Amino acid sequence: MLLLLLQWMEFVGCKIPTAFTYFSTRMILAAATALVLTIFLGPYFIKKLYEWKIGQPIRSVQEVPLLAELHGKKKETPTMGGVLILFSMAVSLILWMDLTNVFTWILFSSALVLGVLGGIDDYLKLRYKSSRGLKGRLKLAVQVGFSSFVALYLLWPGFTNAIAKERSFRPPTAKEQVWEKGGQKPHIQSKILTTQEYIRQLYVPFFKDPVCVLPVVCSFLLTVFVITGASNAVNLTDGLDGLAAGCLLMTSMALAVFAFLSNHIDLARYLNILYIEGSGEIAVYLFTLAGAALGFLWYNGYPAQVFMGDTGSLALGGILGVSAVLLRRELILAIAGAIFVAEALSVILQVLSYRYRNKKRIFLCAPLHHHFEYKGWPETKVVIRFWIISLLFAIIAVASLKLQ
Repeated sequence: MLLLLLQWMEFVGCKIPTAFTYFSTRMILAAATALVLTIFLGPYFIKKLYEWKIGQPIRSVQEVPLLAELHGKKKETPTMGGVLILFSMAVSLILWMDLTNVFTWILFSSALVLGVLGGIDDYLKLRYKSSRGLKGRLKLAVQVGFSSFVALYLLWPGFTNAIAKERSFRPPTAKEQVWEKGGQKPHIQSKILTTQEYIRQLYVPFFKDPVCVLPVVCSFLLTVFVITGASNAVNLTDGLDGLAAGCLLMTSMALAVFAFLSNHIDLARYLNILYIEGSGEIAVYLFTLAGAALGFLWYNGYPAQVFMGDTGSLALGGILGVSAVLLRRELILAIAGAIFVAEALSVILQVLSYRYRNKKRIFLCAPLHHHFEYKGWPETKVVIRFWIISLLFAIIAVASLKLQ
């Protein structure tokens, strides 16, 4: 909104510093806005949650005896803190993002749909005083449905053009820049790619060029898998005080670097990466996520005063997945979000082992962070060490820009 206001003031003749229109400036201001709002509104929000008795449901002694003993003191800690995160992000989006850019609306829709899904799940847990909310199949169906909608918009020209009648929903385009060796000296040749063309390209970290062009069906399935998988992986990670918020902070900033560089045609050419028109808006939103996550850590660090719940974890994970798909950096997300991947894999392996190996378990308890709690690690040690690993993999992800 402020961006539109600045453009209007410039149109009527008011002199406005152009720095406010730069992506880099808006990234910083968006992160700061979300951070300050989250910290400022936190006490009032937490007080209201206590008044409404929105306490965190804990898994019962019958399900996991040791975990119930370790986390029993958290039973009355309020949940649904994701509402605070998403509200701060929404305000920051309205203030600092371009409301005529399609990336803005895709990311906002991701937060809205998955946030509402998580909110309903949290509400049912609280209403029935249980650690189980929505049925897993129903939750998965909504996630897959939304992911499929995004995939159809990006891959099916008829669907894309039907939505793109409004200027704000104009599909994104990209430019592939390659060195041509013909003539007297090498020169750069740019090729404009439609949405359907660039979304089908598969990029692998540490390689300059796309390794292949995926068939439409494979690209569709990859998009659904990444968005749904990221949403659920963050949800599984959100089990210890500050764990998910800290990892989200580092992963979102790593992806934001790719989004910012992909929006700058000269830097994209220098680094041999795909130029994606308007991807700076993704960087602004990812910085907003980072600022909100950092502000939430103020209250979510051990001992937590509030938990984000499924309201926050499903939405924020989905935002990471959608961002990775739009940037064609799905594998970069897997590296930068290595903790999320490890947590999700630990649950999958545990379930498969229990089902097909005569109820034998690989881990003492899944997700992975509970395994280390069962081994006797204090909660703070688990969280800090996972943060360190997350930071390391985020650095590796960013380093792949030069090591290719």
